[in-house]
Amino acid sequence: MNLEFIDIPKIKNPKGNIAVLEGEVVPFEIKRVYYLFDVPSGARRGGHAHKNLMQILIAVSGSFDVILKDGRTTHKVTLNRPDRGLLIRNNIWREMESFSAGAVGLVLASDVYEESDYIRTFKEYLAHVK
Repeated sequence: MNLEFIDIPKIKNPKGNIAVLEGEVVPFEIKRVYYLFDVPSGARRGGHAHKNLMQILIAVSGSFDVILKDGRTTHKVTLNRPDRGLLIRNNIWREMESFSAGAVGLVLASDVYEESDYIRTFKEYLAHVK
């Protein structure tokens, strides 16, 4: 599994920077946007995979760790920059942990919510990718 990061163009300004997500920066049409916040200390999020959906995950504030599994390898990355996103393709198991105080995780998704696209247990996931 190759980790894929998206460098988000940043417009620098002494009054505060602006990150811009448009055009070819995102490799899919954005159909859903949501964010995680007020995650309690020690909580884990994710714990699923998607059959078709792709996502970009961005730590817009604070930091958190993302664990990615493809059935053979496991990678753990820390997201802590609002101008860099992690592209998570379909059929990748993801978990998030170690949220810092005040962390906000923004998710850009390639489709709307569809429960049938989720793989909710790791055992099911392994059977799906084999």
